[in-house]
This record gives sequence, C-alpha cells and structure tokens, in this order.
Amino acid sequence: MASAIVRSTLRTAVRGGARVNPASKRSFSSGASVEEEAREASKWEKITYAGIAACSILAFVNLSKGHPHFEEPLAYPYLHIRNKEFPWGPDGLFEVKEHH
Repeated sequence: MASAIVRSTLRTAVRGGARVNPASKRSFSSGASVEEEAREASKWEKITYAGIAACSILAFVNLSKGHPHFEEPLAYPYLHIRNKEFPWGPDGLFEVKEHH
C-alpha cells in the first residue's frame, strides 16, 4: 500500500506536478457570481464600519462616566514596617518622596 503511494507521488513529480483544470477552480463562495461576491464584500464592509462606530460610541460613553472614589484606608502602623533602609533611599520605590 505504501509503495503504491510512493510510486504515484514519484510518477506525478516526474510528469511535472499535479495539473489543475482552470475551469474547476472554485471562487470565494460556492458557485456565486462576481456580482454576488462584490455585494457580499460590500455588505460586510458596511457591517464592519457600523461595528467600529458602535464600539467607539460605547467606549466613549463608558469612559466618560465617573468612577467612585473611596475614602482613604486607615493608616495602620503595621502595614509599612521597614526593618532596614532600601538601597534607593528612605522612601519606597513607588511611593511619593518626602523631602525633609
């Protein structure tokens, strides 16, 4: 069985590759004409632009809304325990620097 596949492949390669009949080529959709394909492409282009507009409006509405501001948490003394200095100085790397 495997030798038959190898012989068939070699025979095709020697003949110059597989030949495809240009009349049997398929288009984008099954049997649709060029006009139908152009209408379908135009339809999806309009749907895409409408989707972009809808997503942009939705993003603008969502981002223009305010967000809640919560009260500052209590400053518990055990939250920022530092037993030794940081290599970059007395303040944390991402904290507001206190200038004395």
